[in-house]
Amino acid sequence: MKPEEVLSVLGIAEKLKCITRHSDTSSGRRESVAEHSWRLSLFAMLMADEFPEADINKVIKMCLIHDLGEAFTGDIATFCKTEADCEKEKRLFIGWIESLPDTASREFISLYDEMEKCETEEAKLYKALDKLEAVIQHNESDIKTWLPLEYDLQLTYGSAETEFSDYLKRFKSHIDDWTKNKIATQGK
Repeated sequence: MKPEEVLSVLGIAEKLKCITRHSDTSSGRRESVAEHSWRLSLFAMLMADEFPEADINKVIKMCLIHDLGEAFTGDIATFCKTEADCEKEKRLFIGWIESLPDTASREFISLYDEMEKCETEEAKLYKALDKLEAVIQHNESDIKTWLPLEYDLQLTYGSAETEFSDYLKRFKSHIDDWTKNKIATQGK
């Protein structure tokens, strides 16, 4: 890619540093989409030994691009996001991807299609980790920032996505224990 093309992609990605998510950090400020994507990528890297058959580099790439569409739409909390919101984000993201140079466009489209179908081990792993990272972040935030619906959501979010892996089911159970303890000790 030409330097100006790389800078153009990085310019779009920079917006994710400015767009905040629904969750707070442990220090009490809103988490950015970029921070979520970075930690999700680190999470994927840490899964290499648990998923030796998976192409972890591909999973990391999925983690890095999965929320780029939010550079155009902003972040909408999962419990507020409608099908229309999802379609708009997809349309804008795909439109932008198609404007990229051929090599980058093909790679992004290939990754996006695989993520959408969620049939490969890599796509399933990315999707499960994306959900788990959000639950972990909420557990790290002050419980006073939780909405009433999040007390139950914390225990269900990501459960379906972890079903393909015994390891991830155990991991989710561990996070659930943390959630239950947080609720029991810090109350509603």
